[in-house]
Parts: sequence; structure tokens; C-alpha cells
Amino acid sequence: MIVYLVGMPGAGKTVVGRELAGRLGVPFVDIDAEIEREQERSITQIFEEEGEAAFRALEAGALVKAGTHDPSVVSCGGGVVLEPANRITLRNTGTVVYLDVQLAELRDRVRPADDRPLIREDGDLERLLAERGPLYREFAAHVVDGSGTPGDVAEAIIEELRWSV
Repeated sequence: MIVYLVGMPGAGKTVVGRELAGRLGVPFVDIDAEIEREQERSITQIFEEEGEAAFRALEAGALVKAGTHDPSVVSCGGGVVLEPANRITLRNTGTVVYLDVQLAELRDRVRPADDRPLIREDGDLERLLAERGPLYREFAAHVVDGSGTPGDVAEAIIEELRWSV
């Protein structure tokens, strides 16, 4: 089984994903890291040099490739749910878990000064959550509170997955 972690920037997809993969004994794939490795530049550089549309195309390709790593835990970029084709890939190749973190905690974890191309000023985080939150909920098979420690969140995901089998 492939477990896809989706959620806002700062929700903990990467750190929880590593913990979850370790506990399940399966490989961990970070889509953003794979894109950076293959492109030999940062996500921010891709946004600046080619724009968001080019990045989203790279993201879609990386998601399809990640869908071949069965079993695994895959950390998806925060905007992966924006593309309808990605939502189909997510649903058809694995189980989607939304790491839900309240806005106040996201604000503590993510600052506009961070290296995040779509969070540059105050209000960006709120705008992204308003845009993406409903999509995360709609396409996730499971919603897990992502506000705990990585170990606690990983354990909550494991419990959710046990109940769905």
C-alpha cells in the first residue's frame, strides 16, 4: 500500500512521513525533494525561473513516479491536490491521509520569511488554507490531527489505517 500524506506547508508531512515509513518498515518518498534532486535546483528557484505552472507539471510527473513505489509513504507538496489529474492519481494508487493542523499552529511553524514560494507575506498562509483545506478533506480517506509530535501523529495514522482494513 502507498500512503500519501497531504496537507498545508508546515503540517509535518516530511517529518511525520519519515517517522511513519520507519514504523511501517517501508521506503519514504518526498515529492518536493525528488523534484529538487532531479532538477538540481530548489522549488523556490523553479517557481522564480519557470513559474508555478511549470512546477505543477513537474510535481504531477513526480507523483506518478512515486505511485510506482509500492509499498511506501509519500510526502506530497502542499498544492498537489490543486490539479485534478493528481487527485485521480492519489485516489487510484494509494490511501490519502490529510494532516490537519490548525491555522494558529501553522502560523507558529511557517513564517513568510521561510523558503516557501507561495508564502511570502502575512495572509498568504490563510489564503492557501482557504483554497486547499476543502480539497484536502474531500480527497483524503483519513483526516489525522497533525499537531502532535511526529511519533504521536505517525501512531495516529497507523491506528486510522488499521481501522480501515
